[in-house]
Amino acid sequence: MTRTLATSIGLAAVAVVWFSIGMFHRIPSEPGWFTLFIAVPLAAVTSWRAGRRGRTFWRYMSVGLVLVGLGAASAANDYFRDTEVSQPISVFTSVVYVSGLIAMLLGLMRIRGSRRTRIEWTRFGLDIATVIVTVVTFSWHVFYPRWHSWLGDSTTAAVSFIVVLAAGFICAFAFVKVAFTGTGPIDRRALHILALTGAVGAGGGALAPLLATHSYLNSAWVILPATCMLTCLAADRQTRATRAGRPLPRPVPRRLSFMPYAAVLATGILLMSGARSKSTDLEMIAAGSVTVTVLVAARQLVALRDNSRLLDDLDARQRELAYQADHDALTGLANRTVLVRAITAALAGEPSSLSVALIDLDDFKAINDDLGHAVGDALLIAVSERIAAAVPAGGVVARLGGDEYAMLLPGDAAATLAEVTAQLRRPVHAGGYELVVEASIGLAPAQCGDTAQELLRRADVAMYEAKGQGKGRQVGYDPVMDQRTADLARLAADLRIALDTDQLYLHYQPIVSMPGGELFGVEALVRWTHPERGPVGPAVFIPAAERTGLIVPLGAWILEEACEQAVRWCDELGEGAPRTVTVNVSARQLREAGFAADVDAVLRRTGLAPHVLTVEVTETAVFDGGTALEELRAIAALGVKIALDDFGTGHSSLGLLRTCPADILKVDKSFVDDIVTGGHEAVVAAALIRICDGMNLRAVAEGVETADQAAELYRLGYRYAQGYYYARPMPPEAIATYRPAAAKQRSAA
Repeated sequence: MTRTLATSIGLAAVAVVWFSIGMFHRIPSEPGWFTLFIAVPLAAVTSWRAGRRGRTFWRYMSVGLVLVGLGAASAANDYFRDTEVSQPISVFTSVVYVSGLIAMLLGLMRIRGSRRTRIEWTRFGLDIATVIVTVVTFSWHVFYPRWHSWLGDSTTAAVSFIVVLAAGFICAFAFVKVAFTGTGPIDRRALHILALTGAVGAGGGALAPLLATHSYLNSAWVILPATCMLTCLAADRQTRATRAGRPLPRPVPRRLSFMPYAAVLATGILLMSGARSKSTDLEMIAAGSVTVTVLVAARQLVALRDNSRLLDDLDARQRELAYQADHDALTGLANRTVLVRAITAALAGEPSSLSVALIDLDDFKAINDDLGHAVGDALLIAVSERIAAAVPAGGVVARLGGDEYAMLLPGDAAATLAEVTAQLRRPVHAGGYELVVEASIGLAPAQCGDTAQELLRRADVAMYEAKGQGKGRQVGYDPVMDQRTADLARLAADLRIALDTDQLYLHYQPIVSMPGGELFGVEALVRWTHPERGPVGPAVFIPAAERTGLIVPLGAWILEEACEQAVRWCDELGEGAPRTVTVNVSARQLREAGFAADVDAVLRRTGLAPHVLTVEVTETAVFDGGTALEELRAIAALGVKIALDDFGTGHSSLGLLRTCPADILKVDKSFVDDIVTGGHEAVVAAALIRICDGMNLRAVAEGVETADQAAELYRLGYRYAQGYYYARPMPPEAIATYRPAAAKQRSAA
């Protein structure tokens, strides 16, 4: 308890004791006024302090208390000028009192929770009118018999008293009304105490006529110290709540206002009380009027209660709809709308300390396809919780859709992303599975003049750059990326046109038998001659096709074209036709459910024997298993051969050779380049041929460019090779004229 509050309580106790003594013995008036003149300034100062942190209401309270104090000083002047009247009150005194109460009401109306619609203001005005009529009626009934002994013949004093009394009750009613309909930033308990303050002040004033036989007493001596003590208590409660940083109170449900009904009931009881001294007929009429009023009020009360329940249900539904409009239904995170709003608001402050990050889970589609959407949803929820836990105060996490998240990061974004990455690397338990998650992250720091849309675009560009560099990468935005992205978009658009306008064609590189170099098979390689750019290499347009998804229709075209060409060779060359035609298939194609069925349809449509076709995939495409591996097994079941390309450069898991239905192992060029000089490459090449022999796999050495390399590979046990030493990729008609001797002569020249 503060010293100010203790002093206020002490003054109120002294005032009550002194007033109680005065009820039985005549006492001097000076101590009563002196206590009042200390209590009021003390309450005003306490209220002003409670409003230091932006609570305008408490400043209005302080001003109102100052005016009430001036009114008390004027009342003291009235008292000492006319000591024969118990409660002398001049027009000036009543004006000052009412001004103080109006200041408090103005402060009350500035509280956010007290703002109302026009209809609500109408109801509020009717309630106040009801209070005024009730107060005037009761006041008249109480002090009219004591008029002359209490106020003498002063009609002005009587009217002034009734005006102040009515204003006091209005103030008390307003405090109660706001306390039960929402208080904005004001502590609700503090406002409840203030409502009690108004009730004590107004109720005590209403009992003033009872002091008609004690002309030396004034009700203000005890009323004002008591109300000032309660005001100090409320202000102290507000100050402690502000310091503690308590959250703002939530809006309270609508409550019915019982004040008008209480006023009707009280006025009816008063009518019956007055009628008892008259005739029985008047008493019956009064009783009937009161009964009808009560019944009508009860009916209205029931209807209002039902309407209130409906409104509460409507409010709850509206709050639910508002929540759904701003949050992701699955994870509970904010959605794009909330994120954009938050970024826009943050950019209005200090954009230099802000960043936006985009997170995209790698290979999430495979989890959905292989384990089902229930497991995928469980994974998204778990990941959302981990990301949200890593974001500092002031940050915002949103799910943009699918497996993509966005974050607004204040301060040190690098530290936050490091924490997010660490959280995601921990195994995630989802739907009974323990999953390992990797994510590609793009980061875009904010700059002056940025918009929310521009920041999100940059983060998206950086995120796709991270995806292009591999899994589990984090990349910051660089303006150079915009040019690359624009070039990639134009290239993808041109590639789409190329697919539709026959700009693409296939070349075939021979796969030969060693040591003679006889033609064994061919590998289909796509080529593109752009009408303006000229030849565009596969290393340029294949990544664009992968990123945009065009690799799926492109791969389908290559498969169809290669199978049709293989059938033509069989018809034209007979035994001299390539024994196998190899077609490269991307990981994206393998993840498409039903790819094996598409291969079967192409074989049936072209009439190609399944054993002639070889589907070539990289080991990374099937390393994670799932849909890709299932589709590959279904393709092998058709009788199609499976080749693992670039073996030894990816995950290099020997276990893959047991799970993947491979028939052919293609040894990467990096192990062939230095095979003549010995070293690690020669050791790996020798080990791989032994593995292939042991597992009954056909080994094909890629990238053979010299006779020495070919000789060394043959010495190690390789019987099939591919490379420029034998032949470069060539158009389909050149395959018919391929001869081993010609290839060697070209190499020697």
